[in-house]
Amino acid sequence: MTAATQPAIEPDGLPTPRRHWSVLAIALALTLAVLDSAIANVALPTIGRDLHASAAASIWVVNAYQLAIVISLLPLAAAGEIVGYRRVYQVGLVLFVLASLGCALSRSMDALALARIIQGFGAAGVMSVNGALVRFTYPHARLGRALGFNAMVVSIAAAIGPTVASAILAVAPWPWLFGVNVPVGLAAIAASFALPHTPKAERKFDWPSALLNAATFGLLVSGAEVWGRGMTLIGMGEVAAGLIAGSALMMRELPRPAPLVPFDLLRIPLFGLSVATSICSFGAQMLAYVSLPFVFQTGLGRSAVETGLLMTPWPAAVALAAPIAGRLADRYPAGLLGAIGMALMAAGLGCLAALPAHASTLDIVWRMALSGLGFGIFQSPNNRAMMGSAPRRRSGAAGGMLATGRLIGQTSGAAAVAVIFRLESQRTTSTTLVVAACVAALAAAVSLTRLAAPQVQPAA
Repeated sequence: MTAATQPAIEPDGLPTPRRHWSVLAIALALTLAVLDSAIANVALPTIGRDLHASAAASIWVVNAYQLAIVISLLPLAAAGEIVGYRRVYQVGLVLFVLASLGCALSRSMDALALARIIQGFGAAGVMSVNGALVRFTYPHARLGRALGFNAMVVSIAAAIGPTVASAILAVAPWPWLFGVNVPVGLAAIAASFALPHTPKAERKFDWPSALLNAATFGLLVSGAEVWGRGMTLIGMGEVAAGLIAGSALMMRELPRPAPLVPFDLLRIPLFGLSVATSICSFGAQMLAYVSLPFVFQTGLGRSAVETGLLMTPWPAAVALAAPIAGRLADRYPAGLLGAIGMALMAAGLGCLAALPAHASTLDIVWRMALSGLGFGIFQSPNNRAMMGSAPRRRSGAAGGMLATGRLIGQTSGAAAVAVIFRLESQRTTSTTLVVAACVAALAAAVSLTRLAAPQVQPAA
């Protein structure tokens, strides 16, 4: 393709109405990736029964999906810089739709787990370059509100996931949980042709680093999970192997000008501090998310249905706060907004930890809403700081690191809950919520340090 026939690259966002179609493609694909994880959790007992699988084997319906995402996020973000973010996004969408059809047609647990792995790689293709595509879709002056809209989409998808799963299971067998992805995915593929064309880096894909990255994150995540379940020696062995692979990856990547793991971006103070804040915030969130159902059901005697409803105010508050915080992020520093948000979340978590033994529904709801409000105020400005502080040519790496930081925090939080539950004699304890409040307070403190970081304008 000659320079004259190459697609035009918009210097500062897409014109309307093409921008609206691009936003629709991004929102639909992101909704599918988030929703699919949420609905699979609800259906695990049903799937296990139908496929005659044990509870431990059924967990792989979730774990296979998550592991595939974790090990491929950064390599696919790097691929996006080389071949174009739009192409990675479209290939990921097609893979996700085909794998969803494979999930729906699976008649054994092994076949379903394999389809979920492929589906996870497709979801990673969407998530890895999502932030970069948002950056090239919107003008730079509106990046905050764009990322706020993205955060709202994620929160709504997470909030309605259990309800959607329950509604589908009430009228159809479990394969339809994955079958409904097909028409929505096809609509997203059609809209994806409006996505922006982006500059391409003139370098080859680094396969050795990609394999080391997969070994590092795969072993660390798997090891943390196994360790949390009580298999200490196996878990320690996997974590140790992951650390060795990570050391080899770091030695290979550090000297490179555009490494697969973005060490070049982590040297930017605002970017590095934003990643650290993100890991802490998602760690605190997952500590609460995993432990709250035990607090509600075992400690407060609420039913499973009531527990699902009581969990809803958190993501609902995030969905309300994120767009507003995104607009504020275009005017005020992320360090300040992030600190306010994390302080509110820490206060909400502290209040949840202090719930009385006979707490009313209102007592629970306002505490959950306060926690979600704080997280919603934090998330959009933090994401804007990460994407906005990276050079445009490294938008893929920044978006990949944004998603990876979230997964690291969530994995660490879930593993911490498992360890605390093993150490505590009763699962009614509020220890996990106290720890979550402390981690959120730490995130607020780290966020404040960004006010002293150099506010540089990213290079092209």
